Amino acid sequence: MKDSEEKRIQNQFGGFCTRVLKNEANRIHNGYSRQREWEEPLDHMGPEELSQIAVEDRYFQDDHIFEVLGIPVVVTGDVLAEILAQLPEGKRDIILLSFFLEMTDREIAEYLHIVHQTVSKRRIGILKELRKILEKEGYGWPEL
Repeated sequence: MKDSEEKRIQNQFGGFCTRVLKNEANRIHNGYSRQREWEEPLDHMGPEELSQIAVEDRYFQDDHIFEVLGIPVVVTGDVLAEILAQLPEGKRDIILLSFFLEMTDREIAEYLHIVHQTVSKRRIGILKELRKILEKEGYGWPEL
């Protein structure tokens, strides 16, 4: 008698679990149906509608890579990269090492085999030159 009662309880529990799973599957299915009523496939949309919701990834599109002493340096921005490309290689190297690789004047001097005061003087001159180029291009900033 004990075995038959245990079997009956197992069957009841199995039936209960089956009903719960069926009800949950129906709930999920109905949720998907409601969601489909509100959604519209992208291929049914016109070009104007697509342009309103579209997002264009621009990763690496305005990145420019300069090589300094065998080290690749990434410069973001077309204007800055264009101006840096106008500089002679030696001047460009000093700016890239100083501002993009964050090297000190002494470290730059060691790499270029020059005196560190020379690096400082050259950098100041190069920055003045860059400022003049930017002002010719129409870029300006307030005086300090």
